[in-house]
Amino acid sequence: MADFNDFMNQFIARNPGEREFHQAVKEFVESVWDVYESNPRYKQAKILERLTEPERIIIFRVPWIDDRGEVQINRGYRVEFNSALGPYKGGLRFHPSVTLSVLKFLGFEQTFKNSLTTLPMGGGKGGADFSPKGKSDNEIMRFCQSFMTELARHIGPNTDVPAGDIGVGGREIGYLFGQYKRMKNEFSGVLTGKGIMWGGSVIRPEATGFGAVYFTRHMLREMNKDIEGLRFAISGFGNVAWGAISKINELGGKVITISGPDGYVYDENGVSDNKIDYLLELRLSNNDVVEPYAREFGAQFFPGKRPWVQPVDVAIPCACENELNEADARMLIDNGCLLVAEASNMGCTAEAAELLNRNIVYAPGKAVNAGGVAVSGLEMTQNSMRLSWTRNEVDERLHQIMGNIHDTCKRYGVRNGKIDYVMGANIGGFVKVAEAVMAQGVV
Repeated sequence: MADFNDFMNQFIARNPGEREFHQAVKEFVESVWDVYESNPRYKQAKILERLTEPERIIIFRVPWIDDRGEVQINRGYRVEFNSALGPYKGGLRFHPSVTLSVLKFLGFEQTFKNSLTTLPMGGGKGGADFSPKGKSDNEIMRFCQSFMTELARHIGPNTDVPAGDIGVGGREIGYLFGQYKRMKNEFSGVLTGKGIMWGGSVIRPEATGFGAVYFTRHMLREMNKDIEGLRFAISGFGNVAWGAISKINELGGKVITISGPDGYVYDENGVSDNKIDYLLELRLSNNDVVEPYAREFGAQFFPGKRPWVQPVDVAIPCACENELNEADARMLIDNGCLLVAEASNMGCTAEAAELLNRNIVYAPGKAVNAGGVAVSGLEMTQNSMRLSWTRNEVDERLHQIMGNIHDTCKRYGVRNGKIDYVMGANIGGFVKVAEAVMAQGVV
């Protein structure tokens, strides 16, 4: 692996201090290295060097005025990573933790995730180190308008189509879309995650969670099991967790944990029915803590802890990157967990992912959580055709896409009679993007 080590050393030297980006690229390149080495065309064209370098990075100042009349300054980003398969596609994240490293890792992952959906989408990611938490609607509107005033010159329905992500929900998408429309004097499908009445797609808020559960069901069926009667540990309580919890309940499973920055809740009776509605209310209140759920429903709350200590059949991280570490992974394995499916992007640390993949069944975020961007792609299609599909039509297409992604992982990932979902997802995504890059010349 000397060549691999040389590649990584050069890559890290070109991207110093970008820990998240280093982690994502290392995990990916390790999986595809044998395919890359065995294809002289890829090596001669320096495909890996090109795929790990964003096509374009835009960094800009975002000035806005708060409700006290004071000027505030944030930093905005858009990483347009790869357009070989279609317009750049990926979310906008508004959170204080946003850095260039985080967005490069997310844009890199997005490129191959979008490839797996088979929809014509490239990869990108963007956002700002701005937190909507504690801000008034007017402050959020002013920030979004300032952010879009700069971003608008770099995006478009055939160039770059952002969506929502952490901190960017329906309200923020509305303000961003309104400003784009005002500036461009056109109503186009430039953003996804829009309201149903003005160009959005049904089940988009739930899509990432729904898709993660559909993918998990395919994984379980490979083990001759199904969701009904199984116990699930879920982290987070936002849209991804909400969608996953809703679908697990519908299919007969039982979710016993949710979590937030303040700790996690253990609900032995299951998060179901009106409890799911309460999660939405909690989220809409701009409250990112889960302790009120425990008080409301008499569940146990564990401050400062993570849910992976609970014995469950399936664990689905739904919150943020690196939320499940090696100690958590070991606890899940020791407690008899059957599988871990990442609904968050790079939800497991590198050490945790390696341990899980070696001992139980594990699938990475680029495969598991592709349902969100898949329905965004379906929203783009509906916008282009000037029509809207029904809930059943969108859900059926999502179900089919997640099944196709699982088939791709199986096609490229079977090793010694077991599906290596990390290898399958990475190689499956890589081959398609690499071939498109090769076909389009040195650009």
